Amino acid sequence: MDTLAELRAGRLAGAKRIDLSCGLTEFPREIFDLADSLEILNLSGNALDSLPDDLHRLHRLRVLFCSDNRFTQLPEAIGQCRGLEMVGFKANRIRSVPAAALRLPLLRWLILTDNNIETLPEALGQCTAMQKLMLAGNRLRELPESLAGCGQLELLRISANRFEALPAWLLSLPRLSWLAGAGNPFDAQAEDAAIAAQSVPHVDWCELALGPKLGEGASGVIHQATLGSAMRPVAVKLFKGAVTSDGWPHSEMAASIAAGAHPTLIAAQSRIDGHPDGAEGLVMALVDPSFRTLAGPPSLASCTRDVYPADAQWTSGVALRIARDIASAMRHLHARGILHGDLYAHNILWNAQGGGLLGDFGAAWMTGALEAAQAGALQRLEMRAFGCLLGELLAHCSDAPPEAMAMLKDRCMQADVAARPLFAEALSLLQNELSQ
Repeated sequence: MDTLAELRAGRLAGAKRIDLSCGLTEFPREIFDLADSLEILNLSGNALDSLPDDLHRLHRLRVLFCSDNRFTQLPEAIGQCRGLEMVGFKANRIRSVPAAALRLPLLRWLILTDNNIETLPEALGQCTAMQKLMLAGNRLRELPESLAGCGQLELLRISANRFEALPAWLLSLPRLSWLAGAGNPFDAQAEDAAIAAQSVPHVDWCELALGPKLGEGASGVIHQATLGSAMRPVAVKLFKGAVTSDGWPHSEMAASIAAGAHPTLIAAQSRIDGHPDGAEGLVMALVDPSFRTLAGPPSLASCTRDVYPADAQWTSGVALRIARDIASAMRHLHARGILHGDLYAHNILWNAQGGGLLGDFGAAWMTGALEAAQAGALQRLEMRAFGCLLGELLAHCSDAPPEAMAMLKDRCMQADVAARPLFAEALSLLQNELSQ
């Protein structure tokens, strides 16, 4: 029996979460029978264009996902659900966001990716608990000035919009760590110039033999493959082509190509031509299978912090090596005018003998068209993301954590953005600690 049938038969009493994706055109009123228990409601993948005015009867509701539906306006009814912490309306047809929909004092996570939004109300700044705001793939030219007061904001996606310039106040937000801005007019020339400056080889699709899938992200699918008659083992990433939570796949491709080669970076080796479906893709080095992902992505509870296995543990020496390798990769990117935008443990591979490898350029973007002062401030924003990583590495040390690493973590995470170190200094400190 499917979930909707079970709901209508009264067999979901006491449920804290339900997921309904079954072509719904109207909100099932039977959901209100779960008002005393329901905390997470996922109605993504339907054909809904409205929610009931009495949605607030779901008085325990904390999470509401309505992605891939037919909404043209963010429903005002959600503004009466004062306990909501997370709201997701990705890939709808939303043009307007009324202020009444944002009367949510506990809101930590708002996803409005891939819609048709041109303006946002100043009321958005009243959501002072906001940690994660995802606005990629809209028609925005500016952000509400009131957002400058959202001191808890840590992740912001404004890629694939129409910004002619970055809001100046973004550069001083005390907790902002993960910012993606590619695919806007202010960085379009920088993207084109970065690709033109790199002589990346092209590989014809017929030279590749695809093997098993290694992984899949928002922007594409990664396969193990072999290249040429010598059957050289490689990895191949094929882009999906649609706007993602981070922005346009072609922005990711531009950053991957512009990054060039570096020993602790998983970057592009070749660009793929001649795919039968016209898909774009990149050839990358196949990472040794002894490397594994450092952590899983944030959960609904953690919101902006990665989730580590319960038994995750390493020596302080391993923690130092991972930190050094990631600092080295980030220094390389910043020197090339590239912001990673997604410096998280779930984008890092590691092994105990080697160290760390940084990958995933889905949120990466270029600073070539920005003033030097802006570029420097943006680099210091990413230092806070590195500080979060250092804190997580230290928390899982099986022996006494290195004091120098702990001090560096504190410096990276201080509220005064301008006082944070840059990656060149961080790398030097970590190398010195390893040499002792």
